Amino acid sequence: MEDVERAFRDAHGRAVATLVRLFGDIGLAEDAVQDAFVTAMDRWPRDGVPENPAGWIVTTARNRAVDVVRRNARGRELTREIAADQQRRASDPADDDQLRLIFTCCHPALRDEHQVALTLRLVAGLGLSELASAFLVSEETMAKRLVRAKYKIKAAQIPYRVPGDAELPGRLRAVLSVLYLVYNAGDESGQVHLRTEAVRLTRLLVRLMPAEPEIVGLLALMLLGEARRPARGDDGIGVLLKDQDRSLWDHALIDEGQTLVLSCLRRRQLGPFQLQAAIQALHCAAAKYEDTDWTAIVRFYDRLLKAMPTPVVGLNRAIAVAETQGPAAGLALLDGLTDELDGYHLLHAARGRMLNSLGRRTDAAEAFTRAAALARTEPARLFLQQQAESTRGPIG
Repeated sequence: MEDVERAFRDAHGRAVATLVRLFGDIGLAEDAVQDAFVTAMDRWPRDGVPENPAGWIVTTARNRAVDVVRRNARGRELTREIAADQQRRASDPADDDQLRLIFTCCHPALRDEHQVALTLRLVAGLGLSELASAFLVSEETMAKRLVRAKYKIKAAQIPYRVPGDAELPGRLRAVLSVLYLVYNAGDESGQVHLRTEAVRLTRLLVRLMPAEPEIVGLLALMLLGEARRPARGDDGIGVLLKDQDRSLWDHALIDEGQTLVLSCLRRRQLGPFQLQAAIQALHCAAAKYEDTDWTAIVRFYDRLLKAMPTPVVGLNRAIAVAETQGPAAGLALLDGLTDELDGYHLLHAARGRMLNSLGRRTDAAEAFTRAAALARTEPARLFLQQQAESTRGPIG
């Protein structure tokens, strides 16, 4: 059963995007893909998982959708269009189904939270409960958001396409932000296919708009994150950066990411994704944790905080400041972020580490316990509980 669910999750974005292109109806696409999953749950445990599970789900969902549209007046015409479509798929990056679907989901006519939720649902395949948890809302509220967003796409006749050259720059920021959210969703949940798709789609955007440095910066940021993942433990969470075996890092990805960062630095048009990639490049350049150029990292965070003055950037800057000026300085900065980030587990995890460094073990254990209670995934919760327990342990 787990194999069926994994295959469905892997194929979901591709299948929905293909059916939206063919039929122009998000609701029909989702229903047909869900029907294909129900069929797979019935057949695969008995007949075995197909050699190409994703292809099977796409084909089954397409056939189901064809059956539905044949009942109306356009049925035969659509069937002919689908047959013709199979003959003429192009290699142009703008012809990628999932890239088109992301631009549709990120249309400026939709509210920001609707853009993100719809992309994570349709492209990344996140379930209603996962989305509700990520946005800290009830499942009922999230369901209403998705319904409103889909209705808006239909009512406003938002086109299912990659925008033309004149529109692309203005539409890019939202798409890049959502792609990074898809990557992070895969990183937090351990779903490799989400990270892989986010990287693939970002590479397509680089091909589509090679002169846009922020796309290059986002690609570098993802690649450098992927490079370090083998050393982060099986769940991608359980080994802190300072404890990682750096021989496990993927140095081919590091070389590619650092080359992209250098090209961004030479352009001298550094935006938020390029600045974040530069910080990650500095982490990857250190042969040992002790060799990390924390002073340069703080400087990049100073620039990033001006470009993107968010509490999370402030949190990450505080962690870097703790490395250059000591844990007391970092803790003072974190205390100034408590009101805004009190519900964010990584704030309390950072406080726990700094308090522990200051010898305040009881306070550190409380911070780790609070972080564990707020963690969004089970591996993160268990790791933070272990941190709390080890902090409470006997001294010496």
